[in-house]
Amino acid sequence: MRFSLNRRRFSDLSEQEILALAISSEEDDARIYRSYAERLRGDFPATASVFDGMAAEEDTHRQRLVDLHRDRFGDVIPLIRREHVAGYYARRPVWLVENLGIDRIRAEAEAMERDAERFYLAAAKRTSDAATRKLLGDLAAAEAGHQSTAEALEQEHLTEDTRSSEEENARRQFVLTWVQPGLAGLMDGSVSTLAPIFATAFATQDTWTTFLVGLAASVGAGISMGFTEAASDDGQLSGRGSPIKRGFASGIMTTVGGLGHALPYLIPDFWTATVTAFIVVFIELWAIAWIQNKYMDTPFFRAALQVVLGGALVFAAGVLIGSG
Repeated sequence: MRFSLNRRRFSDLSEQEILALAISSEEDDARIYRSYAERLRGDFPATASVFDGMAAEEDTHRQRLVDLHRDRFGDVIPLIRREHVAGYYARRPVWLVENLGIDRIRAEAEAMERDAERFYLAAAKRTSDAATRKLLGDLAAAEAGHQSTAEALEQEHLTEDTRSSEEENARRQFVLTWVQPGLAGLMDGSVSTLAPIFATAFATQDTWTTFLVGLAASVGAGISMGFTEAASDDGQLSGRGSPIKRGFASGIMTTVGGLGHALPYLIPDFWTATVTAFIVVFIELWAIAWIQNKYMDTPFFRAALQVVLGGALVFAAGVLIGSG
């Protein structure tokens, strides 16, 4: 509450402060676009050129606003930023957005322009001063113009072939960073934990003990796979992306794969739990085959044969060992 009370309401700002706020906002947005461009330049040069152009457009609008401020109020621009005004739209941190992929960055840039336009239009409706109303209307028009400029820049730099190439690169990076290690983890967690879980189940016929063994095996395998994936390749030469992301993907999916058929043993009745676990295993193995087919371009029946046959052999080994 104290933080909110220490912020100015937009309706309380003077025309000079509104202009100063617009100037600081344009400066921030230009820096954000340049950060996006720098982040994308290596893998997506055409999209980086689009953001370079958008940053230059923001600079042009900022200079026009500065010139207007100088004409009306002089050279000293009050220090007022987004965070000083209650209800003013905020920008997400660049580091949070830039790691989410090219499509997310494009969407964020579009949202930035829409947010600014909506804010200025709404602000213009809340003021009765003619000069302030005109100023806010001009700013709203400028933000709408930014969207048109972005579209023109995309048409100039992003041809159909270029966009297709960048989208393919983005898909490839997504597969290498997230899908491939995640799939490896899911396969390891789903298959490697079958034997200890079902061996324990048939040896003890105690559902709680089986669950504890499955939980320990799943968590242990997840930690092991996560660290192994992160330490095995820093991604610099292979282009597989951040080792931390890959480690999390592999570790989490390994744990999920093992827990899938361990959780049914929370059911007290042994045979109900075992049948449920068997159904979960069946779904897991076919899901792995589907993921391989969709993202790794593996023929579905070949993927199904590899995964289901391997899983069936491990499952049978666990049952036989536990029954003996």
